[in-house]
Amino acid sequence: MNSKTDISSLSTSSHLPNILTIAGSDSGGGAGIQADIKAISANGGFACSVITAVTAQNSCGVTDIHPIPPANVAAQLDAVLSDIHIDAIKIGMLPNVAIIEAVAAKLKQYAIQHVVVDPVMVATSGDRLVSTDAIDTLCQTLFPFASLVTPNFYEAAIMVNQPFHYTNVAHLRSALARFDYPVLLKGGHSDDPHQAKDYLINHNNITTFNGPRIATHNTHGTGCTLSSAIATQLALGSTLEQAIATAKDYLTQALHQSHRLQVGQGHGPVHHFYALDSAQMASTNIAEAL
Repeated sequence: MNSKTDISSLSTSSHLPNILTIAGSDSGGGAGIQADIKAISANGGFACSVITAVTAQNSCGVTDIHPIPPANVAAQLDAVLSDIHIDAIKIGMLPNVAIIEAVAAKLKQYAIQHVVVDPVMVATSGDRLVSTDAIDTLCQTLFPFASLVTPNFYEAAIMVNQPFHYTNVAHLRSALARFDYPVLLKGGHSDDPHQAKDYLINHNNITTFNGPRIATHNTHGTGCTLSSAIATQLALGSTLEQAIATAKDYLTQALHQSHRLQVGQGHGPVHHFYALDSAQMASTNIAEAL
């Protein structure tokens, strides 16, 4: 669909908003397309998907990446966007220049009101997920379409040409203010042992989102989960600030409840459907008490 849609009435509609995730597949199920679909569903959206790469990965790391041919990525996008009204798009892993350019061309062709870009450059394990020459193309060609870009500290450092492990919060916030689109600097890699603070930077305006740091090894796919939840909340009619706050609360609870999962020997996933799990437990307890 080529026309932008007023989503102000979606919150009162009986229909779920349609959210498209454009990202890579994670064979371990904790991140990428798999995490996006779970987060979108848990936040009240219907998930569609365009796969940009197939990865061989698990909770311990990435062992292989197979980019999808750019023509096929474009064909997937045409198939979805020509038929299904998409209320918001979340973009994750785009492994090379050709795929980035293909996605950017389709964003220009199909006007979508909400586009959340998670600049997936490095996995939680430290594995690089995009080629070096793709970074400039990502920043210059794709980010201008974004309603929000959501880098972690390391990805933000790459965006502003700082060393990979550069984590000076004040300097990063100042450097990110020069971009023409809003940036959410995620605080998961900060040194604060108690708080995970995220910063919404829109030129010189900075909004801080506070949240407790959850002590867990189940952190695989947190960036994918947060960005997908934000996109869904935007499609439901929330303002950008409201969408971020709600999505952050959702991720905090998914991390807090992740101990109920035993997936892999490394960084396990968050518990995307903790609310359903809790409801089922409550229902079981009530049935047993009767």
